[in-house]
Amino acid sequence: MSMREAARRLHVASSAVSRQIIKLEEELGVPLFERLPGKLQLTSAGEIFSRHVRTVLQDADRAYSELDLLQGMYKGHIEIVSVEGPAQGLIPELLARMHQRYPSITVGLSKLGSRDIPEAVISGAADLGVAFGIPETQALQQLSRHRFRLGAIMTPDHPLAGRKEVSLATCAQYPLIMPKPELSIYHSIAPMLGHLTPARAVMESGSVEFSRQMAVRGIGLAFQTTLGIEDDLSSRRLVHVPLSHRQPIISELGIYARAGRLLPVAVDYFARALIDEMTRRGDTDRPN
Repeated sequence: MSMREAARRLHVASSAVSRQIIKLEEELGVPLFERLPGKLQLTSAGEIFSRHVRTVLQDADRAYSELDLLQGMYKGHIEIVSVEGPAQGLIPELLARMHQRYPSITVGLSKLGSRDIPEAVISGAADLGVAFGIPETQALQQLSRHRFRLGAIMTPDHPLAGRKEVSLATCAQYPLIMPKPELSIYHSIAPMLGHLTPARAVMESGSVEFSRQMAVRGIGLAFQTTLGIEDDLSSRRLVHVPLSHRQPIISELGIYARAGRLLPVAVDYFARALIDEMTRRGDTDRPN
């Protein structure tokens, strides 16, 4: 971000922002920013200080929300980062319900890949992260873990649409819409398909929504859980046939917060609602 952009967001002169940064750096005894042409970039000390400031502000949000709760009011802001599937249907559905009940709670939702979600939560940019297949780390607290069967999605007139489950080897006999490596689905199925994949992959995509749209149009089989395609399934635009490779192929979806953080009341309320809904839709394992 540039000094001018920061000043615009704060509704002050850029010179005032510059003076405050210089004053803070003098008090701390370290530079917080590198002055690059047209922008500022955090130094290592700046990164540490930024994380601390985010923590303090988030703790303040928790205190304010608890004070509001004493007065019978639900207020606050929730910032969520999620992979595409839950962000397509499940999360908006829950947010709409929450807004009807607590209209003073505001929300921000961003769609990211699973590999980018931990940093957003750890840095404080997001209160909650919803992602598949995140490795364990001490900086993240896993609030719950939910297991969903991965399946092949296809139009109802596809030759495989009537099966109760299907093997990857059988899927590989038909045109495939393959996930790219940035999607966690890729790492679940690509090793099992092996040499069969390139011959039958008519498209590759880093977006589950794009893959869904291509499957609806009959281009080929795509691979997803049922999350985010509920409307397509109920309207019979798509059929979801669970995959099996000697045993069911499972995707684990986790809900994450920064380790050691007491969640503000509004965030905690939504996290519990999300956990309850995912418990209803999938197999659940809540870590201790």
